[in-house]
Amino acid sequence: MSHGFTYSTLTTAILNYTEVGTSVLSSTITDQFIGNSELRIQRDVPIDADRKEMIGNLTASKDNVYTPAGTLFIRGIQVYTSTTAATGANSWLEKKDISYLREYDAAETTTGTPKYYAMSGGATGKGATSSGRITVVPTPDSAYTYKIHYNARPEGLDSANTTTYLSINFGNGLLYACLVEAFSYLKGPMDMLQLYEKKYQTEVQKFGAEQLGRRRRDDYTDGEPRIPVNVQSP
Repeated sequence: MSHGFTYSTLTTAILNYTEVGTSVLSSTITDQFIGNSELRIQRDVPIDADRKEMIGNLTASKDNVYTPAGTLFIRGIQVYTSTTAATGANSWLEKKDISYLREYDAAETTTGTPKYYAMSGGATGKGATSSGRITVVPTPDSAYTYKIHYNARPEGLDSANTTTYLSINFGNGLLYACLVEAFSYLKGPMDMLQLYEKKYQTEVQKFGAEQLGRRRRDDYTDGEPRIPVNVQSP
């Protein structure tokens, strides 16, 4: 079972494992280790606790919408035949590269119910609403209702937010990821860095299997862990 941490106990553990003090690794530096490690974990394993949905309406003759604020990645998009509610007949859009969409509708004149989508721009910040776009084709011919399934980056672990889902439920993995950051920063022994990287990968395998065990995703919800998980056959 993964050992849980608070902000204080995790920071202390980083200092203890690296055998240095705050004169070498200040709180500013260890905070950066923690933030980088959280983002790495969130990208490596889609975490159900971070799953969100956003409902909106497409605009007729407009082929894009903004990604939801705080989006880490998109799991899938549903488009409904209704223009008033996210209920009834619907279809999952198939994710494609933006170049595919441009080839599909080179003249940008094809309209109808969208079938494909592509991402452009990076993941959005917590307060950003315009740093990432979702482009769809065909261009909508009506204000269809859509539902975006996505993972949002949660509040990170810090002195004001002293526990998080990851710190409690994936404490060992978070610690090992922080130690990889720390030994890389300190230019410490390569064997130590490799040791904690290996430990991190092992914890990710277990954590990913736990996430998969809670549900089985369909083909359109992009639910595979970023690191392949080796699940033993029953």
